[in-house]
Amino acid sequence: MAQPESTQHQQAQLATILGPDPAPFETLISHLMSSSNEQRSQAELLFNLCKQTDPDSLSLKLAHLLQSSPHPEGRAMSAILLRKQLTRDDSYLWPRLSPSTQSSLKTILLSCIQREEAKSISKKLCDTVSELASGILPENGWPELLPFMFQCVSSDSLKLQESAFLIFAQLSQYIGDSLVPHIKELHAVFLHCLNSSSSFDVKIAALNAVINFIQCLSSSGDRDRFQDLLPAMMRTLTEALNNGNEASAQEALELLIELAGTEPRFLRRQLVDVVGAMLQIAEAESLEEGTRHLAIEFVITLAEARERAPGMMRKLPQFISRLFEILMKMLLDIEDEPEWHAAESEDEDAGETSNYSVGQECLDRLSISLGGNTIVPVASEMLPVYLAAPEWQKHHAALIALAQIAEGCAKVMLKNLEQVVAMVLNSFQDPHPRVRWAAINAIGQLSTDLGPDLQFQYHQQVLPALAASMDDFQNPRVQAHAASAVLNFSENCTPEILSPYLDGIVSKLLVLLQNGKQMVQEGALTALASVADSSQEHFQKYYDAVMPYLKAILVNATDKSNRMLRAKSMECISLVGMAVGKEKFRNDAKQVMEVLMSLQGSQLENDDPTTSYMLQAWARLCKCLGQDFLPYMSVVMPPLLQSAQLKPDVTITSADSDNDVDYSDDESMETITLGDKRIGIKTSVLEEKATACNMLCCYADELKEGFFPWIDQVATTLVPLLKFYFHEEVRKAAVSAMPELLRSAKLAVEKGQAQGRNDTYVKQLSDYIVPALVEALHKEPDTEICANMLDALNECLQTTGPLLDESQVRSIVDEIKQVITASSSRKKERAERAKAEDFDAEEGELIKEENEQEEEVFDQIGEILGTLIKTFKASFLPFFDELSSYLTPMWGKDKTPEERRIAICIFDDVAEQCREAALKYYETFLPFVLEACNDENPDVRQAAVYGLGVCAEFGGSVFRRLVGEALSRLNVVIQHTNALQSDNLMAYDNAVSALGKICVFHRDGIDAAQVVPAWLNCLPIKGDLIEAKVVHEQLCSMVERSDRDLLGPNNQYLPKIVAVFAEVLCAGKDLATEQTVTRMINLLRQLQQTLPPATLASTWSSLQPQQQLALQSILSS
Repeated sequence: MAQPESTQHQQAQLATILGPDPAPFETLISHLMSSSNEQRSQAELLFNLCKQTDPDSLSLKLAHLLQSSPHPEGRAMSAILLRKQLTRDDSYLWPRLSPSTQSSLKTILLSCIQREEAKSISKKLCDTVSELASGILPENGWPELLPFMFQCVSSDSLKLQESAFLIFAQLSQYIGDSLVPHIKELHAVFLHCLNSSSSFDVKIAALNAVINFIQCLSSSGDRDRFQDLLPAMMRTLTEALNNGNEASAQEALELLIELAGTEPRFLRRQLVDVVGAMLQIAEAESLEEGTRHLAIEFVITLAEARERAPGMMRKLPQFISRLFEILMKMLLDIEDEPEWHAAESEDEDAGETSNYSVGQECLDRLSISLGGNTIVPVASEMLPVYLAAPEWQKHHAALIALAQIAEGCAKVMLKNLEQVVAMVLNSFQDPHPRVRWAAINAIGQLSTDLGPDLQFQYHQQVLPALAASMDDFQNPRVQAHAASAVLNFSENCTPEILSPYLDGIVSKLLVLLQNGKQMVQEGALTALASVADSSQEHFQKYYDAVMPYLKAILVNATDKSNRMLRAKSMECISLVGMAVGKEKFRNDAKQVMEVLMSLQGSQLENDDPTTSYMLQAWARLCKCLGQDFLPYMSVVMPPLLQSAQLKPDVTITSADSDNDVDYSDDESMETITLGDKRIGIKTSVLEEKATACNMLCCYADELKEGFFPWIDQVATTLVPLLKFYFHEEVRKAAVSAMPELLRSAKLAVEKGQAQGRNDTYVKQLSDYIVPALVEALHKEPDTEICANMLDALNECLQTTGPLLDESQVRSIVDEIKQVITASSSRKKERAERAKAEDFDAEEGELIKEENEQEEEVFDQIGEILGTLIKTFKASFLPFFDELSSYLTPMWGKDKTPEERRIAICIFDDVAEQCREAALKYYETFLPFVLEACNDENPDVRQAAVYGLGVCAEFGGSVFRRLVGEALSRLNVVIQHTNALQSDNLMAYDNAVSALGKICVFHRDGIDAAQVVPAWLNCLPIKGDLIEAKVVHEQLCSMVERSDRDLLGPNNQYLPKIVAVFAEVLCAGKDLATEQTVTRMINLLRQLQQTLPPATLASTWSSLQPQQQLALQSILSS
């Protein structure tokens, strides 16, 4: 506590500030705005003291100042401060005020709204009123407010009309439900104002209120009542433009864009008029760029609003070609700047205008949202026209457009690959270097979006063309770009395709490495790295030529201007090392490590790219050298942990404040809007953090028990990052690392390398990691990462499952229920989307992709349950019973084959692992399994026939009654005409295995003289190698005990048995365990000795010649 005298001093200050003389309070408020830190913090201290000791006087003082201060900044500040005190957060003041103060405040606020002349202060007042109203209006704490607002709207004062609409807009956002009862009056007021108000400001405020109100209506019937306002809403925009008032028009456009994003179906009935008007604005060259860009943004937003209005925009093909043409024209807005040709700087976009970049971005977004069937026909009409025109800008635009639409149109473009590739390769010869650059750029983009098909079909055309472009010494920028296109091409490429071209490409890249221009050298380095990575051991023959150049750059590029070059040389060296392998790289590796170690020790600047490249290079060197890397870990780990622990550089501002720094143009900042906060995050920090987390995962995976000394630090760094919602890559890396850490700990303890720690340590680690994963899974918003988390959880359970206690198992089971429920509700939403009026095939494709991701989640649930059942056996069954109401629906005919397969696998696991304890489930589940044996999907069949085998083995008398049906079901699978085709092979092999189990465990329930030989006839099986080993061992045992049904009358099936043995033995280790192989050889030797020579000779002659030879050599060895 402060000393009593200072407290007395403060008491005196407070008395003065809150006393009858207004001056001290005004001074306090002006100090709160002071630029001097000390004065400001002193004032904040006193202000907070006033708030704690006498909130009534403070609030009334602020209100008084708001009402009567002659200084606008004083009035503005008190409006802001009042709003802060009335915001429902930790410092919410309203409940602490006396009823009379509350009443005075409400009255003063409304009278200020009537009296305030300054527009900017009026807006702040409206904010304050809305903030207070949103807290007290729903409980009827301000009955005077709505009548006051309706009165304002119908008054003669434009200023009051505008204020009322601003408040309506905010209340719709905060507490729309409280306004819905007044829907009729609001509709009339809005309509009247939009149709007949003379002031743009009032109309824009009304438009804002309408759009916010429509968004808060939950019933579509209520929203439809506002359809008749749409023409007037659009007129507000066009009138503003006709009167040259572009500022108001831009405000109107921003509001309409919001409506398009959140309630696109509201626009559906008048779509043609609305979109037509927007395209007219976009085409009007007399308007400001900003206005035209917003009109385009509106149309693109509608196209992107697929979840809410699937397929709606594809119904307007005439508009799509108009929009495409507008965007193509924007790409023509490019100047031929000298800097571009000089190629001194990275600045690839020299001469590009804001029109150009909007055009580029919108083509990409449009094609992703509408898809290839809609965009490709439009593009294939327009692009050839542009390519045939005389101006280089048009050639350039066509190639840039092609690259931009490739991602969204990939499926359709693949069908027309020949035309697409020809279009681009023709432009490799264009006289203008910027067009050649754009052609190379297009090939690079297409290699990414249309690979690996493009690489497979067109490598003969593409690689020589890129190699030729590397010779364009007049245009270094073209050379550099050709090198980076080689990178894109080789990333999706097999070593076989690449290796015939390596001689030519590598020698050209080495020439470029010695080029005077830095960007060319950098391009060559990244290309070499990628080529090495894609060609793997094929790169060995170039190693001796390439490595000296790379080391020279690493050692000599020490200038600040060369930082990126040196960083890329690290990347290249480490990828080349990984490609050629430890033996070839070992001698150079030592030197490279020393350079890296000395760099690591030097003080690098914050923005130095070296750090992130170095982190990745170390990890690759570790992968290449394996355990030989351990001595370097003490150098590598401290900075790596530091990077993984970086705090995100976050700035938080309010989303609606206009005067905040605008980060939208700053490449290094990413902004997210959450509620009414705008969060700006420095992306470079996040990327370094993500890289570091990925590297930690690599080390744990590569070094296994050798990673032990670092586990504690890494676990405490990464576990909290399971919930790092700023960056998906960070979460993904943290997730993948969890099982690696547990495995590393367990191995170290098993191998006695755990510095004296024992199983208790592994249990502690598991108790830290597993619950954290379960909790993170509960909060994870992204479906793909959910599947990753389930997968990681499963791997953790495989490592430390037996160490879990019951409460941990319980939390996992509860989470599985939650995941299944969430997944079904996502599916329902998709099914709803599929009912939309404009739903079409493209939307169906999208939903199919989303559902496939959903199946990945179910897949992982099946895996986890399998692991839990294998780990805890019958003691898991009470949990299984709880889950059955979640799992039983998965057997339904309406479910996807994948879900049915998973449900069957879970039952198979229960039957196999819990044996007698599982018999009680047979009655419920076996009918499903029997039916699924003849499912059309081969994976479902496989799971079902495998399950029959398990039940035959462990089901005893419960299974006996079903033997007849089981046989006929298995027979259908085995006799199927295409049973041995690759898709069906696994199901066939498992059916044969199940049949074999019935022969062994239920011999007295079958016609053995027929069934056993039928089973023998199916052997050997060669698809499912696990089942093959089981089945062939069973055959061995039956021969060893001279099974009469197997050998047949007079041993007539002996040749078949010997033929099966021969085939199994010739296949090496695949089809039988070593033990079974030995037993087979012994059986064959016995037969040689015991069989009559004639029988032996005829058995032998029934084998194929190469089998005879193989058997002779096996038996004689």
